Amino acid sequence: MAAQLIDGKVLSQSVRDQIAKDAAALLAASGVKPGLAAILVGDDPASHLYVKNKHKACEAVGIHVADHKLPASTSQADLLALIDKVNRDPQIHGILVQLPLPKHIDSSAILTAVLPEKDADGFHPYNIGRLVEGNPIFEACTPRGVIKMIESTGVGIAGKRAVVVGRSNIVGKPVALMLLHRHATVTICHSRTVDLPAVCREAEILVVAIGKARFVTADMVREGAVVVDVGVNRTEDGKFVGDVDFEPVSKKAGWISPVPGGVGPMTIAMLLQNTLESAQRMVARAGTGAH
Repeated sequence: MAAQLIDGKVLSQSVRDQIAKDAAALLAASGVKPGLAAILVGDDPASHLYVKNKHKACEAVGIHVADHKLPASTSQADLLALIDKVNRDPQIHGILVQLPLPKHIDSSAILTAVLPEKDADGFHPYNIGRLVEGNPIFEACTPRGVIKMIESTGVGIAGKRAVVVGRSNIVGKPVALMLLHRHATVTICHSRTVDLPAVCREAEILVVAIGKARFVTADMVREGAVVVDVGVNRTEDGKFVGDVDFEPVSKKAGWISPVPGGVGPMTIAMLLQNTLESAQRMVARAGTGAH
C-alpha cells in the first residue's frame, strides 16, 4: 500500500490564507502592518533566491518587508549597527538574517544581537532556552513546519516513538524538543549512532535531516510510519532529492513528505506565521496598538 503524501505546497497555502486574514484583521483593528526585516550579506545565489521567495510570500499575505542587501565585504561592526537599527524600528516585528554569512563574520554574535522578541527564525539562544523549558516565544521555522506537517496527517504525536536523524541546532535538536513537548518518546540519531537502521525501524514518526541524498532506505523504515524528509540535495544530473529514498520508502510508509514540495514551502509559511504572531504580541503589549 502506497504512502499518503504530506503535501507541503497545499498545507502551506492554507496556512498563508489564514495569515493573510489575520494580518488584515490586525491592520484594521490597530493600524499595525506586520513587518519583517530581511538581511542578506554577500552574493550567494541560493541565498538571494531564498530571500526573494520570502519577500514575495510576505507581500502576498500583507506583511511589509524591509530588504537589506549588503556586499560580502561588509564588516561585522556595520552589520551589528544595522541590526541595532532594525531592533529599534517599531515597524519591524521580525528580523531574518539569511545564513550563511561571509567567513569573516561571527554568525553566533550576529544572531545573538537580534532582539529575542524579533527573532523570527527562532535562533537566538534565549529563544532556544525557552524552547528547552517548553515555553517558547518563537519556534524555529523549519522544525515548526515539520510539526505542522505531522499534525496534518491526523496521526497523534503523544505516546508515539519518534526518531530524528540529525542533531543540528537548526533542525534536529529543536524538532526533537518540539516532539518531546508533544509527549512523543524521542531518540536523536547522528553519525556515531550504533546500528542506525535498527533505531530508525523503531520509529512511528521519522524525521530525517542529515544532508545525505537518499540516505534512508526502505529497509530502515517501519511499516506505516510517518516520514518527514527535511533534506535537499542536488544530484549529479541536477535534480533535487531528499535524504529519504522516496520511491521505495513511499511503498512502505503510511505518510511521506516529498522533496521538493514538502518541508520547503512550510518553512517559509512558518516565517510568516512567526512575524505575524510577533506583531500581534507587540500590539497586545502596547495596549492601543498603533505606532
